[in-house]
Parts: sequence; structure tokens; C-alpha cells
Amino acid sequence: MAGNTFGEIFKITTFGESHGPALGVIIDGCPSGLSIDLDFIQDKLNKRRPGQSDLSSTRKEDDRFNILSGVFEGKSTGTPICITIDNKDSKSSDYDKLKDVLRPGHADYTYLTKYGIRDYRGGGRSSARETVARVAAGAIAQLFLQLQGIQIISCVSSIGHIGITTEKLTADNMLTAYNYDTRCPDADVDSLMKKYITQLKDQGDSTGGTITTLILNCPAGLGEPVFDKINADLAKAVFSINAVKGFEIGDGMGMSKSTGSIMNDAFTSNGNSITTTSNHNGGILGGITNGMEIRLKTAFKPVSTIMQNQSTVNTFNQPVTILASGRHDPVVVPRAIPIVDAMVALVIADHLLRNRSAKV
Repeated sequence: MAGNTFGEIFKITTFGESHGPALGVIIDGCPSGLSIDLDFIQDKLNKRRPGQSDLSSTRKEDDRFNILSGVFEGKSTGTPICITIDNKDSKSSDYDKLKDVLRPGHADYTYLTKYGIRDYRGGGRSSARETVARVAAGAIAQLFLQLQGIQIISCVSSIGHIGITTEKLTADNMLTAYNYDTRCPDADVDSLMKKYITQLKDQGDSTGGTITTLILNCPAGLGEPVFDKINADLAKAVFSINAVKGFEIGDGMGMSKSTGSIMNDAFTSNGNSITTTSNHNGGILGGITNGMEIRLKTAFKPVSTIMQNQSTVNTFNQPVTILASGRHDPVVVPRAIPIVDAMVALVIADHLLRNRSAKV
């Protein structure tokens, strides 16, 4: 099965299924001598795991990880790092009645069409459970980025029709996101979001949302035009996450409605460095970072599993009606922040290493 490897130098390959014995990742290309902070990695996994609040799935996974290779005396050795995370609370029986049913909004039909076989236990490889391996790998990438002074900050900026105002999406404010169940750093908006999610749960429905991400202190010059522009790689990385349906950099789609006189970020110099007076382009020009703050927005669709009757067909081409059961999130974005952070970190780490060969 192709498509399980990501990156050029700092490269990862993930493996495992939602209801298999374990999931894992092999990280190749991590430089030697990197201090591997186990608590830091576990913290990232904790922020992704289910069962954190009434707003998420009740599946109970502690997501403790095991490093099988590539680390000695607390430091990376330069050889492949293999990390595994056991599945402890999978309940495959929840999916027995869906064995032959093609669930609306899921990858059941497309996986079956492509491979002629599918793991119906929670979607198998297509499950968002797979992302636990990415978060572990992304944590190591973030440890590498910390040495360069690069910081990645994300928060939930909207859930359904409820969102935080743009002026509140500052780095300082976004750093407080984990003080709120919804991961939206505004008490009033957080309260409205929780009420809305509770209402949807009572109705057996779900919703989507957006995550805003800032990359701070990223140096100018990262990106490999023309096909490996850093914005192209960021888009690919984020679009590889389950349920992502939209992605913007800077002013994104809004730029199509504006003018060049407004959107062109003017350059200025303080004598020592060059900056721009605005940042409509989100820190990237010509597919290369310009040293300004990189601002991203990721849009997630509503969770596909809803507790309502839905019309579909089974694998025998017969019409059926299904009513889902099991443990599912009514909205995914509060748990998706560390996944977005991980994929962004993997891209930046990879391009930092690739950029070392750009010039003499």
C-alpha cells in the first residue's frame, strides 16, 4: 500500500490500523544528537487522545508510546527511530453490523473500490486513529525546531457557525487555547461553542470547524521551487489529515476579492533586516519563506459518523438504512490541533534540512 511515507530528508512512514494491536511510525533522517524529551512527546499525544472531555469520544486510550530504536542515552543516534503506540480500548464488535455497509461520508466505498478489501473495524487505516503516529513523529520534529527557535502555535478558530474574531488570533492569546475545552481562546466563544456541541450531540449530529496556526521565527529562504514550494508541501501535509477539506495561507481565499495595491506586502528595512509592513501573503512569497510570521487556516468537515438514520447501500448493492453506534466525536477540531502542528512541524523540519544544500 503506497502513500504511507512523507518527507524527503526528515522522512516518516506510519503503520497500523484503528483496531489492530498497535500503531507506529518510523522516522528516518532525524539528525543525531537531538535530545529526545519523552515528557514532551507524551504531552503532544495526550492532547490528541480521546476521552479528554464531554466534547470528545469516550474511547479510553492512554496512548503511552514505546521507542524501539534510534535513541540512546536520551539522544537520537541518526539511525531510524521506531515508535509504537498500543491500542488498548478498541471495541471491534461495535462495527460488526456495519461489516457489509458503506457508511455515508466515510472511506468505505473508496477503499473497497481501490483494494477490493477493507478493514471495517473503525475504518482501519483510514481512521483518524492513524494520526497518533504522526503526532509522535511531529513531536520529535518540534524538538528539532526548538533548537532553531521556531515555534508552532495553533487554536480552534471556529466550530460550526461560531468563531473567534481575527484580532484575537494573536500568538499570546492562542497560547492559552488549552485552558478551554474547545481549544478556542475566548471564554465567551468557548461557552457558545460548548452549548452548540451539546445541542448537536443531543440531536445525534456533528459539525466541522477551523484551526488557525502560526509559525513563528521561521527563517527566510525555506522552500524548493517549483514543485516543492513550501506552501505546496504545507498544503499536502495538512490535506493528508483525515476530514480536512480546506486550507489557506495568509489572507487565503479573501485575496481573490481584493486588489494588488492592498495585497502586495511592502518591504521595509531597519538597516539590519528586511521585513514587510503587512503580511497578507502569510510569510511566503514565490513558494519560499520570507521571514515573516506564517499564518495558516485548516478547515475540517463535520464528523461523518452521526447518530441518526441514514440511507445508503451495502456491498451487495442493496439499499439499507443504518443507525451508527459506538464512540465518536461530535466535532474533531479540538483534538486535531496536535495533528496539524505535527504535520506542519514535519514540513518545516524537512525543509530546514533540505535548505542546507541550497548554496555554498
